[in-house]
Amino acid sequence: MKLIDLRQQFEQDKKIYESVKLDFRGVEGYDVYNVSIPFTWKGSDYIFGRVERRGEWARSWTRLFSRTAKDEWTLVPGSMIYQLEDPYISIIGEQLVMGGTHVRFSESAIDTYYGYFYKGTDIHDLYYFTTGPDYMKDIRLVEMDQGRIGVFSRPRSEEIRRKYGSESLVGFTIINSLDELTAEVVENAPYIPDLFGENEWGGCNQAYYLDSGHIGVIGHRCYKTVGDDGQTVLVYMNSSFVLDVASHKALNHQIIGTRSCYPDGPAKKPDLTDCAFTSGIVMREDGKADLYSGIGDTEAGRIVIDYPFAGYGRIVTPNQR
Repeated sequence: MKLIDLRQQFEQDKKIYESVKLDFRGVEGYDVYNVSIPFTWKGSDYIFGRVERRGEWARSWTRLFSRTAKDEWTLVPGSMIYQLEDPYISIIGEQLVMGGTHVRFSESAIDTYYGYFYKGTDIHDLYYFTTGPDYMKDIRLVEMDQGRIGVFSRPRSEEIRRKYGSESLVGFTIINSLDELTAEVVENAPYIPDLFGENEWGGCNQAYYLDSGHIGVIGHRCYKTVGDDGQTVLVYMNSSFVLDVASHKALNHQIIGTRSCYPDGPAKKPDLTDCAFTSGIVMREDGKADLYSGIGDTEAGRIVIDYPFAGYGRIVTPNQR
C-alpha cells in the first residue's frame, strides 16, 4: 500500500487521547522545536531543544531546559550552548550521550553536515567524542544487553534513490563500547530492507531495547505531495517499527502520528505545514505513551497514544539491564 493511502487509513482510525503544545520559557524571541525526549538525570527532568529565530534557517543552537510544570520547560541558566540542530539523547551505561546535527557553511552556503556526539555524567559539562559520516543525519544509539550498543544510521542521497528507489535507508549495527563509534562503523551499518517505498524517506529518532531482545524504533516517515495552491509540501509523519535483531528485519512498520494530531500552529516555511518531526516516546503509568514531536519546524508538541510495540515486548529501562 502506498504511504499516502496508509496515512489516510491512519487518519480514519487514529486514537489520540491527549494533544498539547510544549511551553518553553527563558528564550523569548526564539522558537524551540525538534526536541529530544524528556529524560531524568540525577533526580531532575530535562529536555534538549533546538532554538532558532523564526526568520532564520540553519542557524540553530541546542539548549538545555528543565521541567517547571506539566508541559512547561524553562531554560537552565548558564547551561552549555551547542551549535547543533535536532538534539537527541541516549543513556549508555552510566553516561548520558547527546547528539545532534552540525551544519558547516562555506562561502555563505551549506557545505555539508555531520552528526556530533557528546557524553558525560555532568549534564552541564558534556564532552565531544566523535563525529558521524559526511551528509548523514539521524544517527541513533541504544543500549542493549551485555553492554552492547545498537547503532542506527540514515544515509540519504541521489545514489540511494537510483539504486533502491527510496530517498533514504536505515542501517543497523552493533558495537561493544562508545569507543567503537566512528564514522566508518556508521557508514558501513547493513541496511534494513523494505522500510521505505519509492521516493519516500525517513529514519530512526529514538530506539528502545525490549525484553524480547527486539528493538523498538520511533522514527519519521516522509513523502512529498502537492498542496491546493500547487506548491510542494513535505509530509513528515511519526512512525514506529520493531527491529528483529536476529533476522535484521523490520516488523510492524506503522504510522503513529501526523501533524493533524497536534494542536494547530504556524510553520516555518509554506512547505512545512504538514511536518511532524518525531522526537520519541516516554511511557506513562497508565500503559500508554507520550509521543513528543517537533511541529512545523517552529514548535514542539505531545500526544498520548497506545503503546506502539504491543505484542513485541516491553521497554527495558537502564537499571533493569
